[in-house]
Amino acid sequence: MIPLLSVVVPFYNVEPYITECLKSLAAQTLEDIEVILVDDGSVDGSRRVAEDFAARDGRFVLIGQRNLGPGPARNQGIRQARGTYLAFADSDDVVPPEAYELLVGKLAETGSELACGAVRRLVDGELEESILHEKVFRRPQLCTHITDKQVLIRDRTVWNKVYRRDFWERAGLRFPAGIYEDVPVAMQAHVLATGVDMLGEVVYHWRKREEGETSITQRRSELPNLRERLAAIRAVRGFLDERAPELLDGFDALVLEKDTLFLFQALERCAEERADEREPLLELGRSWLAELGPHVLAAASSLRRLEVHLLRRGLTEELRSVREFRRGREDVTRVVPRGWRTTNWYGDYPFFRDRRLRIPDEVFDARDELKLIAKVDECEWTGAAYRLRAHVAIHRVDRKVPKVGLWLSDGRRRIPLETRRKGRHGVVATIDPALLDGEGPWRLGIRAELRGLVFKGWCRDGDANGAWRFSVERWSRSGMDITQ
Repeated sequence: MIPLLSVVVPFYNVEPYITECLKSLAAQTLEDIEVILVDDGSVDGSRRVAEDFAARDGRFVLIGQRNLGPGPARNQGIRQARGTYLAFADSDDVVPPEAYELLVGKLAETGSELACGAVRRLVDGELEESILHEKVFRRPQLCTHITDKQVLIRDRTVWNKVYRRDFWERAGLRFPAGIYEDVPVAMQAHVLATGVDMLGEVVYHWRKREEGETSITQRRSELPNLRERLAAIRAVRGFLDERAPELLDGFDALVLEKDTLFLFQALERCAEERADEREPLLELGRSWLAELGPHVLAAASSLRRLEVHLLRRGLTEELRSVREFRRGREDVTRVVPRGWRTTNWYGDYPFFRDRRLRIPDEVFDARDELKLIAKVDECEWTGAAYRLRAHVAIHRVDRKVPKVGLWLSDGRRRIPLETRRKGRHGVVATIDPALLDGEGPWRLGIRAELRGLVFKGWCRDGDANGAWRFSVERWSRSGMDITQ
């Protein structure tokens, strides 16, 4: 019988973890699977564990090769695969029981060519958010594409997915050698697919190893590892430049946000331990930054621009100080005003206007990072009117906003509200229902001004994600319905 799904699992020296991985595959609610175990030349007890599973469960097949790396091992497994659908799992990770049933079921329903789902990080036996995949699967969508749903640029792994086998073959997908073999393939698949299903359910538990050999991703700040990562970045950029240039800015921004951290970590380490690696790392870092679009670098956050500036100038001790400053902040870093006649807003970071370093002020410019925080904390009936309490502040600015205006709007009319301040960030307003002609719903608009900065927007509902809304029942002015 041809299995519905083939799962390819390469492994190399993962004896402490492979049993849990294979148990999770054996326990899948989708039973019509085959699991192809590819021994990439292990020298520990991993192969014995794989042999035991293959002997007990006919769905497990064991093959081997000399140690060539995960990419060639996956390719070898694909050649043996017989399933209609194709998936990958790393041998130190865990797949939740219903993952493949959910992913395959969605592909059968929609006809899309690949389905992907949310990921959690497995750390010391506890599940945490995967920072690599944050924000990707908060709004699931079926039959979409990476050019329409550009948040998928952040979905750079192959193991939280199921692919149609015929799509994989038509697209000519193949894993390269090297330690970041999955990133180019994941991006190619997203671009070449005509339909992608995004699921909100967690379909993969990605382990941070606690013992044994550290994983490739945990050795990511080593110089050879960083060179491999740059090669993968170049491969992806070359493909996107040819097939989907509209995605380049998003990919570059992600590289600057996530991947560059490992370069910084390596430079911090060499300042303490490996001084001989300093110059090769600086050269690599400059090559790395040269790959990214200049407008992406200019649009980066002010603190990241400062780190990049120091890297380019080879100021590794100062870079380490800034990195320590970033880690030492329990809250977000402050933005402060400078100047009287013309106010500019700068990040409150080390080395601002340092006479020795002479870093340009524009490196610290944080005006575009300021955001209005406006939320309704409470709205209660007093017997004659409604009393509304709101919180108003500017994110990262530790100052009272002196000028605040509030109004209600139903999309056609605007009803100004009298306001008074209460405390540092509190605003109180009274809503007289007699002034509201119509049920609504009404939204609460706000205008805030601080030292030349003007913000306009809608107040949010406490800590909720949506705008605060307020409606008046026709039958009772005193029985107003406050939408929660």
